[in-house]
Amino acid sequence: MQTGNSGKIIGALIALVALATAVGLGLSFYLSSSSIHTLLTENQALNQALANLTQEEQIGFATVIAQERDGLGQITTELKFVQTAAGKPREIVDEQIFSIAGDVVHFDALIVKFSQQAVRDGQERALYLWRRVYGEQTPPEKGTAIQQPGGSAPERYHAITKSLKVSDREVFWEAIWSLANDPGRLSEYGITAVFGNALYTKVEPGKVYRFKISATGQIYPEVLDFGSMEAGL
Repeated sequence: MQTGNSGKIIGALIALVALATAVGLGLSFYLSSSSIHTLLTENQALNQALANLTQEEQIGFATVIAQERDGLGQITTELKFVQTAAGKPREIVDEQIFSIAGDVVHFDALIVKFSQQAVRDGQERALYLWRRVYGEQTPPEKGTAIQQPGGSAPERYHAITKSLKVSDREVFWEAIWSLANDPGRLSEYGITAVFGNALYTKVEPGKVYRFKISATGQIYPEVLDFGSMEAGL
């Protein structure tokens, strides 16, 4: 009988721990949702920054630093990937070097779209977060991260970040990144996401691959001769 009672007590304790864990997770989710709700409905500076999103075209570019073929005929491309400031296509905010297997490169981004009601001039606008880069023979999940989900706020969206208190910045950007897994999470605020807006292009030395984005979030490359880089960027 004593053993039976001990088993019941242990079982009850396990049930209580499980319940406490569930409540904690639920409370955490509620607080997170509540926080982003408060930011999007009560933070006037943030809403002003979102309303001031301007339609962009040029958002960065890529160039081939080196491209080599080994004895087996396999190509390796060393690529410089550059992001430019929002509304300032000549101002570089981030520059990275990637080594890619092959000469066809895929770029993967999270596109965040704002409804006509969410921006000042009544037109759709979009911001983007580059996710990863990879070669044609590389599975997307094994691509190299350009920007880590939940990482630091993108420098090119400094105006949005600046509108938030330091303690609120992580909450906001984590909520934006979470749209990758739940595209409709912020739809009630006029914010949706199209995840997996991937593009690819064959690259070669002597060319500049300038990235552009439409108002609705479609990213596409424009190929320029290297000699026209200064005039075109």
